Amino acid sequence: MINKISASVEEALAPIQDGATVMIGGFGGAGQPAELIDGLIAHGARDLVVVNNNAGNGDTGLAALLKAGQVRKIICSFPRQADSHVFDALYRAGKLELELVPQGNLAERIRAAGAGIGAFFTPTGYGTLLAEGKETREIGGKMYVLEQPIHADVALIKAEKGDRWGNLVYRMTARNFGPVMASAAALTIASVHELVELGSLDPEAVVTPGLFVQRLVQVPRTVTGPAGFKTA
Repeated sequence: MINKISASVEEALAPIQDGATVMIGGFGGAGQPAELIDGLIAHGARDLVVVNNNAGNGDTGLAALLKAGQVRKIICSFPRQADSHVFDALYRAGKLELELVPQGNLAERIRAAGAGIGAFFTPTGYGTLLAEGKETREIGGKMYVLEQPIHADVALIKAEKGDRWGNLVYRMTARNFGPVMASAAALTIASVHELVELGSLDPEAVVTPGLFVQRLVQVPRTVTGPAGFKTA
C-alpha cells in the first residue's frame, strides 16, 4: 500500500543532507511552507543552496533560515525589499552568495529541469550583466541567451490538500512555484492543511500528481504567516 504521509515534520525532513540544493515554494508569504522551513532550521543541515522567488521577509521563514547560517548560496529573482535586512546584512558581509535570476527565467529554468529540457534560449537578460559568460545566439533576427535548467535535491512546498499517494491541490496564489519545483527535485516534501481519503480529490483538480511527491505532512492552518502575510 502506497502511503507517503510522514508522522511529523522532523520525520519528513530527515533525508536532507548538508550541501543539498533546496527549492522552497512561495511568493513572499503566499505558499511559503513555513513549518517545513522551521523544521529545516531544527534539522540543522548546513551549506545549503536555496532556490526561492525572494530572499526572505522580516526575521521568520526563509529569513530565519538565512539568519541561522545554514545557507551558502541563494538563487532568486527578488532578493531586496523593505524588510530583507537579514539577506542584506549577510550579503554585504560576504557570508552569502547570490545568483540573481529574472523571475520568468527562474520559473522556466525550474520547469525545464522537470520537463527534461537540457537548456533553452531566452531574450531576457541579453546585453546585461546577467548574461555575462553565457552563450548567446541570434535567432530570427533577435538575440537570445542560453539558460540552464535548475535541478534540486529537495523541494519544500505547501499545498492545501493531499492524499496518501501525494496528489496535491493548492489554494489560490499559494500555487505559485510549488508545481514546477515538485517536478524538478529528486525529493519533494509537501506540507498540507488537509489530508483527505484516497479518491476524494477530483482528478481534474489535482495540480501536482503524486508521481512528483515523495513525502507529505499535515500542518495546522495559521491566521498569519511570515512577516504578517496572510497564509494561503
